[in-house]
Amino acid sequence: MVETNLHPRPLLRRERWIDLCGKWGFAYDDSDCGLNERWFETAEPFNRDIVVPFPPESRLSGVHDAGFHPVVWYRREISLNEEDRRNRLLLHCGAVDYMASIWVNGRLAVEHVGGQTPFSVDITPLLVPGQAQVIVLRAEDDPRDLQQPRGKQYWEEKPGYIWYHRTTGIWQPIWLEPVPFVAITELRWTPDVDRFGVSLVLRMNRTVPEGWQVRVRLTGDRPLRTLVDDTCSLFGRELRRDLLLDINNAAIRRRRTLLWAPEHPNLIEATIELLDESSTVIDHVESYFGLRRIEARDGRFIINGVPIFLRLVLAQNYWPDSLLAAPSADALRHEVELARDLGFNGIRIHQKIEDPRFLYWCDRLGMLVWSEAANAYVYSDRAVEMLTREWLEAVRRDYNHPSIITWVPLNESWGVPDLDRSGQQRDYVRALYHLTKALDPTRPVIGNDGWQHAVGDVFGVHDYAPTGDMLRERYSDRETIARTFREVRPHHHPLLGEGIELEDEPIVVSEFGGLAFVPTESEDWFGYGQFANADELLTRYEELVEALLASTALAGFCYTQLTDTAQETNGLLTVDRQPKFDRDRIRAINTRPSKAVPSEILDALIKQEVERRRRQRGHE
Repeated sequence: MVETNLHPRPLLRRERWIDLCGKWGFAYDDSDCGLNERWFETAEPFNRDIVVPFPPESRLSGVHDAGFHPVVWYRREISLNEEDRRNRLLLHCGAVDYMASIWVNGRLAVEHVGGQTPFSVDITPLLVPGQAQVIVLRAEDDPRDLQQPRGKQYWEEKPGYIWYHRTTGIWQPIWLEPVPFVAITELRWTPDVDRFGVSLVLRMNRTVPEGWQVRVRLTGDRPLRTLVDDTCSLFGRELRRDLLLDINNAAIRRRRTLLWAPEHPNLIEATIELLDESSTVIDHVESYFGLRRIEARDGRFIINGVPIFLRLVLAQNYWPDSLLAAPSADALRHEVELARDLGFNGIRIHQKIEDPRFLYWCDRLGMLVWSEAANAYVYSDRAVEMLTREWLEAVRRDYNHPSIITWVPLNESWGVPDLDRSGQQRDYVRALYHLTKALDPTRPVIGNDGWQHAVGDVFGVHDYAPTGDMLRERYSDRETIARTFREVRPHHHPLLGEGIELEDEPIVVSEFGGLAFVPTESEDWFGYGQFANADELLTRYEELVEALLASTALAGFCYTQLTDTAQETNGLLTVDRQPKFDRDRIRAINTRPSKAVPSEILDALIKQEVERRRRQRGHE
């Protein structure tokens, strides 16, 4: 297994990269005078320090000021050796909320709009002689702009109800990368399970000289072996290549050793080399992909031809000391492991484009992901442009992650509040759906999750019914689900939009539960049901989950939520990621077979028999 050593961009790695996280100079610019006063040319305004990548609102940043500060500045002096500036030097920003401008040695290098997606710039022409270089970053994030995609970041000064503290400025890694003059910039892997192959799109930063080639080596299987070793000529700036794995009859029978699925998350490791006309290696990058196929048909989610029942948990992925940013690289892996250990097979990342390292661990550990945009809260032409641009950047960034099985551009009609009455807003939802499908036809897309479905390959329903009996009445089979979609409004809104009929789309109860353990009086927002006794809450949890597993027609569920977050106390874990309840009991409840996927019952019986024989051998 190839480890990334927590590389900030796991899907396109070079051995050499320079981490710029850590201490930076910092300044607030509440009067927005920094541009006119040319702060990018002087160190004088930077009178305090901040620890990057933690936002200034957070404790770990060292600033810990949650007030309204719409403009912030960062400054750092770096030292470069001759090796790192020999060819080209790229500056990468994982995410800066919301509008960013960067100067290198007093000259503007790049501007970017969008608080959830990465951007890069070649800073080579801006370097000055000698080792010392200066990077200055300005971030502008209007806390009251409801047209801006903001997810769960509150527009009031203090968190309230279901919204949290804001995140301003840098909140994902910032780093430097030395690259050759002619370099690989993008890889796009599209697996082909039927042919045991993959389609590769490789893009360059410039046109390559005549006679240059690309070599691709793929390794995988058990035991580890070479699956592809392919060298071909490269013309222009882009290569499109179909690669078929070297398989034999035994490998076909052992599909589990090659295919990616939650039960066997096999990854195919890739090494790509750019060769000049004399076969000298000019560029060398590493990547990976998962050989898997996702389908949403016949009322089911199907992975590699096998129906699967989705057992998702909603993850806000906010942390008490670092807010939107993870407190450490290890915390990203731990979040995935916590969900897996509770018996969930997937995570719905809520209103956030998560750090690529989190998705890496989902890929590596076999956790399915619903990827969801951070939404705006009002509709306007400007809001449409901002969310669309950011969403398309997110889809492009995360296309290669095998763990992502669904794209969700909108949630609960946020940003499209008049969906029932406005044809313009319905057109917007449909446009987002079709744009997403145009970029990625391999995954299901939900136009608007929760209710008021205008278009989608999957219909998600948010239903916080307080009892299992109510869930059974609404979702026990296809007939009751059809009646629910026609007649019931679980959360005030109609489930189907104008002119939309329920056909054979998979139905997922994509929010339910939200049960809060409140042993003592508190001013926190509890959740959708409060319990002072842990056993009583677990009994209700079991009742709700059992009702959904008993359905013969649902494709899955998503429980709200994994952890307590700010004032929300409806997590299965505390805000510090400690268990509130018996984890083994929760796991046992979540992993019971679903009647909608009869093969799960057979799989459970086989597992029981295997375990019985294992125990029997242990006693012999």
